[in-house]
Amino acid sequence: MPTHSSSVASDVPSSRLLGDFIRLHRNRLTPDAAGLPSAGRRRAPGLRREELAALCGVSATWITWLEQGRDVAASVKTLEALAQALQLTAAERAYLFVLAQRRDPSAPQPAPRAVDAMLRSVQSIVHPAYVLNPRWDVVAGNAPAAELFLGWQAGDIGSAGEQATPNPTPNLLRFLFFNPQARSLIDDWSERSQRLVAEFRADCAGRLQSAAVLELIEELARRSAEFAALWQRNDVQEREGGARGFVHPRLGRVVFEQLTLRAALQPDYKLVMLLPPAAA
Repeated sequence: MPTHSSSVASDVPSSRLLGDFIRLHRNRLTPDAAGLPSAGRRRAPGLRREELAALCGVSATWITWLEQGRDVAASVKTLEALAQALQLTAAERAYLFVLAQRRDPSAPQPAPRAVDAMLRSVQSIVHPAYVLNPRWDVVAGNAPAAELFLGWQAGDIGSAGEQATPNPTPNLLRFLFFNPQARSLIDDWSERSQRLVAEFRADCAGRLQSAAVLELIEELARRSAEFAALWQRNDVQEREGGARGFVHPRLGRVVFEQLTLRAALQPDYKLVMLLPPAAA
C-alpha cells in the first residue's frame, strides 16, 4: 500500500501546500543558477532561506513563515518576486498564485463561454477527440477516441491490489494507471505518466480542497504506488501538444499530433484532438 503524501490529505490547508511548494523549489535552485556565490561548503545544494529572502526583497522570517504554512497573506508583489527568484515556469507561477489565493496580474482574461459547443463538437470531428472536465473525466468523446483508448476502460484492480469502484464516467488518469493495456498502448508510458501527473497538478491547483478532486487523488494514490510517488514530487507543467505514439492491438502503430483547446470562460474544460501529423 503506498504511503500518502501530505498533499493528498483532505485537511491540508492551501497555506501548507504553498509552503511546501516554495520550499521544494528553493531546495531545487542552486546558488549558481540564481546568480549567487556558492559561499563554500553547504549541507544542501539549494538556496538558503536568507538567500531567497534577499532575492525577493523580504525578510528571512517572512520566508520561514510562508514555508511553515502560517496564516500570513503574501502580497501579489511578493508572489511575483518569488516566481522570478525561483525561476518558475508559467505553469508553476500560475500554481503559486492559485495556492496563495491571489490573481496573477499577468494571467490573460478569459473570452466568451463555449463549453456546450465544445461538448457537441467532438461528434463532428473525424479524428480522435475528447473533452476533459476539471477532474479529467472524459465528459464527451467520439467513436475514434473510444476505439483508440480501448473503450476508456480503467481495469478492475490497481497496482496496490484494490478493487476498483464502479464509475460510469471514464477518467484519463484512471485509464492511465489502472488499465494494464495502457502501458503497452501508450509510447513511453513512464515518461508520459510523469508528465500527465504534473499537468494534472497544474490544472487542479485551485481545487485541491474540493471534495470531488480530493476523492480522485486519494483513490489514485491509494490504488497506485506509481501515481502516489509521482504526486509526491510536486511537479507542475503546462499541458503541451506534440507527437503522441500508440501501439494499438487492432490499429497497429499510429502517431498523432495532439492539439488541446480550452473553453472560453471555462478554461478548466479542454478539447483534446489527435490529428494526423503534418507531412514532413
